Amino acid sequence: MIGSLNCIVIDCPDPRELATFYEKLLGLARVEDGDDWVTLGDADQPPRVALQRTPSFMRPDWQTSTVPQQMHLDVLVENLDVAQSAVLGLGATLLDGSDKPIGFRVYADPVGHPFCLVTPEGLG
Repeated sequence: MIGSLNCIVIDCPDPRELATFYEKLLGLARVEDGDDWVTLGDADQPPRVALQRTPSFMRPDWQTSTVPQQMHLDVLVENLDVAQSAVLGLGATLLDGSDKPIGFRVYADPVGHPFCLVTPEGLG
């Protein structure tokens, strides 16, 4: 092993606004809170999720890749329908063409980053 995961950094137009979504989605707390950078996680324990202000941010286009997705998170859940209701309530969007028969669905966070809700059946 060369190293270990310390932080996942997500570009966005407004870090504080998007941090609220990820706090609720992942159950993380803010450990750093600035206008241009917000870090979520445990202050003493990586990995963390950070949101970075990017003035030239372009919303990813999941289906056409006109603007590539660049990264995505898989979030493990027990029940897709229950989790879907919760993430839609936070401002996520179910992406067209993302329905899979078993195990995962693809969404976009409020600024367009794709992420998947995955059940144990959908792993592997």
